[in-house]
This record gives sequence, structure tokens and C-alpha cells, in this order.
Amino acid sequence: MGKAIRSISIKSMPKMSEASSSSSSAAPSGVRDIDGKSKEEVKGAALCLAEAFKHDDVAMYFVETDDTAKWDQEKKDKLHFRIMKALVHSHAIEGRVTTVGPNYDSVALWVPPGKEVDSLLTKFRNGWWHGLEKRFSKEGKERFYNEFMPLLHDTKEEVLGPNDKDSWYLVYLGTKSGSRGKGYAKMLIEDVTKEATQADAKGQECYLESSNDINPKIYAKYGFQTIKKIQLTRGPQPVELDVMVRHPASKAVLEHRPAVTEQHHHDKPDCNS
Repeated sequence: MGKAIRSISIKSMPKMSEASSSSSSAAPSGVRDIDGKSKEEVKGAALCLAEAFKHDDVAMYFVETDDTAKWDQEKKDKLHFRIMKALVHSHAIEGRVTTVGPNYDSVALWVPPGKEVDSLLTKFRNGWWHGLEKRFSKEGKERFYNEFMPLLHDTKEEVLGPNDKDSWYLVYLGTKSGSRGKGYAKMLIEDVTKEATQADAKGQECYLESSNDINPKIYAKYGFQTIKKIQLTRGPQPVELDVMVRHPASKAVLEHRPAVTEQHHHDKPDCNS
């Protein structure tokens, strides 16, 4: 990983309303979906991810740039939160957002099989969610839209090949610091990998990029393997991500699916992706 970037303070983030907090506390203890219709649910999931990724080099890559050096901390905090809010909202509409815990304690953003990542990214690029594009600095916008997004798209297509459109893409997985060690990340991962109607049952791969050095060992416990490493290079130092793939557990399926060749060249479970 590159040099640690000054982290965002979570103090200036929006707060959940009392009604929203009490509502989520009454939610079932298992995994549940966020469909994007409730602004408070989108906010709750975004706050979770904003906290979980406040020290993440990739999340800060679009916020801490040369041309934001004169921004005050509150403006940077708001941009970080808005990015997470836009990601939650877009995935709730075009993909799948799941959460677990009494108050959005752990959140996962997925692009399921059959969903067009290109469509989601195109709408994101066009500022379809929350006018986000206008809030980036010039360099932040260049990094996000013209380096980060194309790199992730092209790498996924290259690694998964013919299985790309029939895979589960774990875009973000984050857990609040006070909620780690409770097995929430495992629940969110296995909700997709091991549920009877999901990845293993249908012989589908799961794919992710991890921006934290400790995460590959954690993801390996759930069947993910590191395939290659990629780098973001517009900053003062390269920021590295591990690209990981989980093959379906069924041996019968594995024998008939093309293998992904391991090479050595954006999630955190309890831990953050």
C-alpha cells in the first residue's frame, strides 16, 4: 500500500435521526436488503461505509489531492460521505445493498449476475446520483472517472473473462469499528456465497478488489484467492489493490468452469473491503 493519507474526521458527517435509529434497532438481527427507497436507510448505510473507510487509501484517493489542499476538513468530510451515499444509492437501485446489525453496523454493496456494471458506471459518470461529479475537485474527478472506474472495469473483465456477466461483484464491504468481531462480515458474505439460491448453488464466481493489506487473509477464509494486484498511480505514491476471486464451492461446477490463472502484479470485512 502507498503512504497513509490523512484520514477524514467522522465528526462532521451527518447524524442519523432518532426515528431512523430506533427503526433500524427494531430490525431483524439477520441480513436484510436496502432498496434505496428510504433516504434514512441510504444515509445509515452510507454513514457505516464512511466510518469504515475513513482511513482507507483508495477512499481518500479522490478526496486528498493537490487541488484540495486548501479545502477545510468539513468540505472533505462531506465529499467522502457524498461518495459513499451515491454508491449506496446507485447499488440499491442497480445492484444489491445488504446490511446487518441493529444500526447499519455492517454494509455490503454487490453487483449481482445479470446486472450491467457498465450501465451503473455510466449513470454514475453522468452525475445521475446526487450531483456528485460537480463536487469533486478537478484532479479528484480525473482520478475517479478516468483512472479508477476504467481500471476496475477492465480488470474485472480481463480476470473473469466469459464468466464476467454471470458473477457476483462485491464492490464494498465495511463494518463500523465498534461492531467488528461479531461475525457481521461473514454473514454478509455468506448470504451471497452459501445461500441455497445464490453463488454456490448456481455455480457463480464472486469477485472483489481489496485495498487493505490484512484483508486477503481474511477473505481467503471464505474461499477467495488473490489473482493479481493493480495500482492507482496518479497520486504521489501508488495505491495498490488485491484482485480476488472466489470459485463456486461445488466440485462438479469447478471441473467445468474455466480456471483463472494466478498472477502477481476495494473491501474490508471486520475489516473493510
